[in-house]
Amino acid sequence: MSVSHLPADVDAEELVDRLSRDGAVIVDHLAPPELLNRIGDELAPSLAATPMGPDDFSGRNTRRTGALIARSPASRELVMHPLVLAASARFLGHATNFQLHLTQAIAIGPDSPAQPIHRDQWAFDFFPFPAGYEVQCNTIWALTDFTEANGATRVVVGSNKAEDRLRFEQEDTEPAEMERGSVLVYSGSVYHGGGANRTDTVRTGINITYNLAWLRQEENQYLSVPREVAETLPVELLRLMGYARGAYALGYIDDLRDPIDAVRPGQGAVGFSAH
Repeated sequence: MSVSHLPADVDAEELVDRLSRDGAVIVDHLAPPELLNRIGDELAPSLAATPMGPDDFSGRNTRRTGALIARSPASRELVMHPLVLAASARFLGHATNFQLHLTQAIAIGPDSPAQPIHRDQWAFDFFPFPAGYEVQCNTIWALTDFTEANGATRVVVGSNKAEDRLRFEQEDTEPAEMERGSVLVYSGSVYHGGGANRTDTVRTGINITYNLAWLRQEENQYLSVPREVAETLPVELLRLMGYARGAYALGYIDDLRDPIDAVRPGQGAVGFSAH
């Protein structure tokens, strides 16, 4: 079964229904070209300075550039995209709240082999979450076209319902081919991996993921985004980055203060509650 496509005007309910069924779905042409151009221009110096991956999993001919909120103001529009946030809230609605998990530009260079097939939720020390209990809602936005030849993400469609710690080979997967500006939305439970780039061009995607707020973030947003930058950001983005309590009482500062007070004094409340 191939990865299905939905139009840009899809609502969050239909998107989540497809995501829950297949573990992955593509929304076509959701980001406008001018936004992608700005992101590409802003990230170009950081991508050029990023070393290649140190191992086969991260990709020895792949650059992974993080801290996008600090490095690319335009990328914040992807982080805060209304459809993605609405879908994440619905998909992860069994928990009190969710947060930004990571931001990363992934540039797979020519002649790169395929990434091993995996579940993103294995990052949580391979904890065996109950079947059907989703902990991540993930996106990868196509900054360039994604084709089977240039390393489109490979997905085992429907494997979000499979047992944990299974092993899949490349022939078990389907390429998530999509045009520039489209976005692949996928669960932390679906088996997938970056594809092999057999072309002479770089395949670049913007990986932005969200997880339950009671779990640790993969990218440390508080250190990735300098305080002087954080102080300029909207409260809604700051809370998504983690300047909020996770669930009932996780993450408060000193005398039961809301962590938003660290960068927006007077904006938070004292005591145990979630925002």
